[in-house]
Amino acid sequence: MSSDTSGKPTITGLVLTYNGERLLGKCLESLAFCDAVIVVDSFSSDATESIAREHGATFVQHPWSGALPQFEYALGLVETDWVVSLDQDEICSEPLRDAILAALPGAPADLCGFTPARRSWYYDRFLKHSGWYPDRLLRVFRRNGVHFTQSGAHEHIAPNGRTRELDGDILHYPYKHFREHLDKINSYAQQGADDLAARGKKGGLALGVLHGIGRFLRIYLLKKGFLDGKAGFINAVHGAFYAFLKYVRVDEGNWGFPYNHR
Repeated sequence: MSSDTSGKPTITGLVLTYNGERLLGKCLESLAFCDAVIVVDSFSSDATESIAREHGATFVQHPWSGALPQFEYALGLVETDWVVSLDQDEICSEPLRDAILAALPGAPADLCGFTPARRSWYYDRFLKHSGWYPDRLLRVFRRNGVHFTQSGAHEHIAPNGRTRELDGDILHYPYKHFREHLDKINSYAQQGADDLAARGKKGGLALGVLHGIGRFLRIYLLKKGFLDGKAGFINAVHGAFYAFLKYVRVDEGNWGFPYNHR
């Protein structure tokens, strides 16, 4: 599906899912302005499929082999000029929708995409500081205007050329409760530790404490997390815990046991 006969650029909303029933309906409703919506699912066991079909999305299941391979597969299904990519716990705000519809028709041919801000809800508010905002991400882009990179536990959509900022926010609701955040910290810390070990970096208790304290001070003071109230403090503590775990776990493979487990 290329540009329509009026020359108006066409848009696909693209969402990767796994057990995303919590907010998927709101996410897909916010993409109703797109010409097509594609949901690529990793075999969810909840109501993700029925929610996607109820909202008129093209629903495709594909085995998960990592975020980048999954996204590359999903992007291969797109036939429109432009893509608006959201996570299953994100919502395109009305101001952002209006900004997208206004910006795409006049976008220069050498412009690969746009970087809207993402506003994330944590504990009792949208964080305005703590390094969490504006959190600009390349989420509106030409179908052939991006490539993919990975650094440690984090994957990135990278442009093939220049980009512009875009008014309006993606509204992000990443965690239902602290337990989910701690689960993510646990996963990211392990991936980060594995990456450090693969690069021959040292870890240990002292480095874990130093990096934990440093991360707390960076989030809470340098990034002005104290202005985010209780949410800012809790987030900084969790950030410190992530850094501590990552450096302690670099040495985890060196544990010695006095006997063999059966």
